Parts: sequence; structure tokens; C-alpha cells
Amino acid sequence: MNVYRLSASLRRPLLRCTSRFCCSLPFSTMSVQEVSPQEKFFFDLNGYIVVRNVLSPEEVTAANAEIDMHTGDFQERVGKLRNTVENTPMSGDGKTGRFDLGGFLGWKKPQGDVFRSILAHPKLVPYLHAFIGKGYRLDHQPLIIGQKKGSEGFALHGGPLDRDGNLYPSLQYRYVNGSFYNTLLAVSVQFCDHNEGDGGFCIVPGSHKINVKVPDQMIHGQLYRECIQQPQTKAGDVVIFSEATVHGCLPWTRDHERRIALYRFSPCHLAYGRSYLPHWPEEVLENATPEQRIALLPPFAMRLDRPSLTDEGQIDESAGERAEFKKDFDKAVFGSKYF
Repeated sequence: MNVYRLSASLRRPLLRCTSRFCCSLPFSTMSVQEVSPQEKFFFDLNGYIVVRNVLSPEEVTAANAEIDMHTGDFQERVGKLRNTVENTPMSGDGKTGRFDLGGFLGWKKPQGDVFRSILAHPKLVPYLHAFIGKGYRLDHQPLIIGQKKGSEGFALHGGPLDRDGNLYPSLQYRYVNGSFYNTLLAVSVQFCDHNEGDGGFCIVPGSHKINVKVPDQMIHGQLYRECIQQPQTKAGDVVIFSEATVHGCLPWTRDHERRIALYRFSPCHLAYGRSYLPHWPEEVLENATPEQRIALLPPFAMRLDRPSLTDEGQIDESAGERAEFKKDFDKAVFGSKYF
């Protein structure tokens, strides 16, 4: 799917906001991190929010320096791996692909510490708890995405419906009785600035609630560009969005390289990806802290003694206390303390 090619005829601005409480601008700047009522409102309204200043300038510099050490490991998406259709608004210069890099959770300390911190970051844990619940788990292998000037974007994708317009159970959003429910939540960490017109991540606000499939020409950026928004972010900010919100990526127009790290989290009992089978790579587990390893557990329900974190990112010792007599009975029936 593709969305935006910055030819002369397509330079009309994307949807943007000037009000502090409009569209993508309910950004969190609180020193004591918590999810404010305004942020909950805008996440429910738009399907995403931006959390400001999660990483310090020093952490951003360290992360970029580590990426520089691994630039030879980037894989460019070319040929059949391109994410756009030729000669559509998202295809960029038509030659330069997106660059993907994985494996950074396993970089040996002190390398990788900034990237691993996202798994249990005190500024992010309250949002993960609010939007997918305690006991959240890392679902996909995270990846670093790079775009050079002219790199293609990514056609609109995601959303609660499949290509035929039918319900897609793997990507759903609900808000029921004061609680959020997302089957898959994306956390995108920014390692460079994204100003208006630069390109990069784009999203269709409110599309996590659609009941009719997105028009094909909108998917490829040929129509309805006014409904597609490019959030403006600074290095160190984090974009949190439901994968049920239709989103994509614009071609990159700046001289400097675009860099973000993309993580996908799911509720404790759900799985979309299968990277945890049979377990996460040993180098990932060895370099993670006990708090971070909680996010690397396989899917199972909280009531089955699942460890979790407090909102401050510390291990919650009171979580998941299943009665011993029930575990004893299950062991007698199944040969295991858990059914």
C-alpha cells in the first residue's frame, strides 16, 4: 500500500493541527509520568498519541552511535520487498528502499541498553498498562527502520478490517467500561526530528473504528490526502499507536537519514508474532534486566501467576497469585501446576 509521493502536484499539506488539544497534539510532558484524561481522550479519538522526551538527548546520541556501528547490517527492501506500488505517491524516487535492522536487543552491554530500556521504561509502562494491560508482552521482533533521502514510504496498512472489508480479529480496538483493549500496540521511538513535510510515519486518525474498508486510491496516496496525518516529532519522542489504526509511511525528503525503532506489544494472553518460540534468543535474555525479561514472557493469562510491573517499572511482587490448592489440584489432574 502506498500513500504519498511529493511530486509538484501532490504537495498539498497533510492534515495538521494548530490547537494544543487537536489531532496529534495532546503530548505528555509531565515529570511524573501518568496517562492524563486528555491523552486517553485523544488516543480513543485518534488511535494514537505522542509522548514527548521519553529518551534524553544523551540516550538518543548513544543509540545513534550504536546504530552507526551496525550500518553494514541494514537490509534494504528492494524488488519484491518494496512496500509501495511504482509511480504512486508513496514510492519516493522509485529506486531507494527502506532499510531494516534487527537483533539490537541482543547487543552486548553496554550496547543495546537504550533499546532494551523500552521494554520496561518508567515513562512508558503507564501507557502500556493503560492501553493493553498489566503483564504486557513484546510480540514482534523489534526493528530499526532507516530511510535515506528519496527512500520509499509504506502504503497504508493495518486497521481492523482485512482487504475484503471483513473483521480482522488480530488487529482490534475497543474501549469498554473505562478500559482500553488493543490486540496489538505499536511503540515507535524517534531517533531524529520529523518536521512538517519531512516524511516518515503517517496515520489516518480515527480509523481504528472504521466499519468500511479504506478506498484503494487512498491506500496508495492518490486521493483523500487531507485525511492522512504526519505527526511532527523530535528525537527522543515516542509515538504510541494501535495497530488497528490505519497507518503507513511517507517517502523521506530530508538530507539526513531517518531513524526510528519500532516495537509491537500485545496483551499478556495474546500473540500475533512467534518470535518467542521456542524462546527469545539467548543473547536477548542474557542482556535484559529482570524487569525487561517480564516483557519477554510467552503469552498466558495474569491469573496463572504471571509476573508484571508496577507503573514505575519495578517488579510487582503481588501480581498473579493463584491459590496453592488450585495449583495442587491441577498438578493432580494434569501433572502440572497450571492447566
